[in-house]
Amino acid sequence: MAREGVRKGGDRAKAGLAYLADRIIEIAPRVPVRDLQTLRGQFPGLGPEEIADKLVAGAASATATVGAGIGAAAMLPVPPAMPAELAAEITGVAAIELKLIAELHEVYGVRPPGNLKDRSTAYLRSWSGERGIDAMKPSSVDAALGGRMKRELRQQIMKRMVRDLPNLMPFMVGAAVGAVMNRRDTKKVAARIRTDLRKMQVPWDALPALPPLETPADPLTMGEVPRQLGWRRSPRS
Repeated sequence: MAREGVRKGGDRAKAGLAYLADRIIEIAPRVPVRDLQTLRGQFPGLGPEEIADKLVAGAASATATVGAGIGAAAMLPVPPAMPAELAAEITGVAAIELKLIAELHEVYGVRPPGNLKDRSTAYLRSWSGERGIDAMKPSSVDAALGGRMKRELRQQIMKRMVRDLPNLMPFMVGAAVGAVMNRRDTKKVAARIRTDLRKMQVPWDALPALPPLETPADPLTMGEVPRQLGWRRSPRS
């Protein structure tokens, strides 16, 4: 009976993670992203590293706020073996970090090719693997989400969530600790991404003219993710 209970518990936990992975894949194209021109206008006089510092600080502050006060923002249905607060936090942190990763690629002049859906898939791979996207290597930006590719991406996201799970429980460890852990982990992810992007960075004066980024047809609203997501709090966050 004990072994059966453990097995069923593991199956429910896996189902919960699969649910959240699918949810993150679904919301990725709806995350509003500022292009390089917009960012340079909002941070006049700053260079790539300085703007990147500002973006990382804003995202780390946002995920820290999510870690400290997620209870009031549990808007998601509860997947199996997954408290609503934890489900909302994982989704909220993922949205913040996906936005950060996309905007870091803009700042370093390494926008992935393709349309909104293609880039969103590439950023999901970057987020789940904690690596920058090399636009010159087709294998790193292969965004075709067929059945097999989607299963692989879901597994990659689930592995990322399992790795981070001990740090995504502020309702168990306390709000202050949850905030500190989220802030630390967002900065750690950003540092890894920036290390990769610096190796393939294109100077602004060498960038070809790029079209403005598409605006999502159905952008995320405040009721779907935690209120402190960074992009709505102020134009500079």
